[in-house]
Amino acid sequence: MTTPAPRGRHNPRKKKRTTRRRLPMRYLLPSLLLVALLAMLMLRGYVHSEILADHRVQPPASTSHVPDEVLDGGPVIDARTPGERAKTLRIPDHKIVLTFDDGPDPVWTPKVLDQLKKYDAHGVFFVTGTMASRYPALVQRMVDEGHEVGLHTFNHPDLSYQSTGRIDWELSQNQLVLAGAAGIRTSLFRPPYSSFSDAMDNKSWPVTQYIGSRGYLTVVNDTDSEDWKRPGVRAIIDQATPRHGKGAVILMHDSGGDRSQTVAALDKFLPRMQDRGYEFTNLTAALGAPSAHTPATGFALWKGKAFVYAVDISEHVTSVLVVGLAVIGVLVITRFGLMLLLSFLHARRVRRKGFRWGEPFTRPVSVLVPAYNERKCIESTVRSLVASDYPIEVVVIDDGSTDGTADVVEAMGIPNVRVVRQRNAGKPAALNNGIAHARYDVVVMMDGDTVF
Repeated sequence: MTTPAPRGRHNPRKKKRTTRRRLPMRYLLPSLLLVALLAMLMLRGYVHSEILADHRVQPPASTSHVPDEVLDGGPVIDARTPGERAKTLRIPDHKIVLTFDDGPDPVWTPKVLDQLKKYDAHGVFFVTGTMASRYPALVQRMVDEGHEVGLHTFNHPDLSYQSTGRIDWELSQNQLVLAGAAGIRTSLFRPPYSSFSDAMDNKSWPVTQYIGSRGYLTVVNDTDSEDWKRPGVRAIIDQATPRHGKGAVILMHDSGGDRSQTVAALDKFLPRMQDRGYEFTNLTAALGAPSAHTPATGFALWKGKAFVYAVDISEHVTSVLVVGLAVIGVLVITRFGLMLLLSFLHARRVRRKGFRWGEPFTRPVSVLVPAYNERKCIESTVRSLVASDYPIEVVVIDDGSTDGTADVVEAMGIPNVRVVRQRNAGKPAALNNGIAHARYDVVVMMDGDTVF
């Protein structure tokens, strides 16, 4: 015969239920807003080169591993065919390819574009992803006005310090922004901190080879205007001018600082060189090659647009936050100043001879003292209260003490001290009970371990 298990006994085969604590719904929306705000701040830091930026620049190195054809070649390096030696290309005579790095800039790029449009000239803008994502309309204007756009990485790092994974990231993010800003992809690339072909060394050459394997033409330059030094309009024109009618890729900048000298130099350089028979053209047009631009389609296009749109939202939201924080900062400082001023005036006022707060307050007061296991200190507390000559009564509410706190108070035998006993119900209940037993309308509440 089987004996049934007694009721209430634990059955080991029965799974124990665990109660999962869920986040209250009232916290859901604030949590989502906090996460969204954090994401916007991170995105803003990313496109302002405050996150993941690397500002190291490689010093010159040996050229022993760089082919002579590259060191002695033209400014366009084609290393796109695996297993074959890299080729370099030169710009034909009487053709100039103006190139502008580091943009677009909201102040100087429109002025550079205006100069090019004024003289019916074209060029190549090597844009960074950080700037293009913040000013996509300028990239669209470049494309609409017939200029070519090339990649100049996203965060402008020296790629010789970077892994192939970081290089791919810089290129893909730069392409993502071009897709979102102008709906295009490009096959032109200029490495940050590059100059001439003969400046290629053992650190930069492997990067050029890898970028070529990814399908890009690497573009350096024949002449450097050094406009970033702001040497003056005449010096910029002299350093940019090719000699003896030769074609050239010319390096200039439309961002990265004050480019007023660059704009002024273009206004003189463009008509002067056109009078000498030069044509200002795109790179691929000068080389007789197909356009470097291809349309971005499908998911890549919409992903780019979403990224540019997210950057725009983060820029506006964080700008509002900055203004809001500035206003709050001003208000806090103003409040602090007013507090100092008013405290000074208040101190002067109350220190005057004969100052009074008003008519003396003489109404009797009930002092409520909730106490729980305060045997060691309750006598000192009560005696400090009744030592005053002010008309008061002291009501000690014993909240279920187990150490004889109430007995200590009762043994003191002080006439205006009473004890109210209750079961352990907590301080709020004790205070409410004390209010119910108070004789006077004015009530002061204090802890049982406080001595006046």
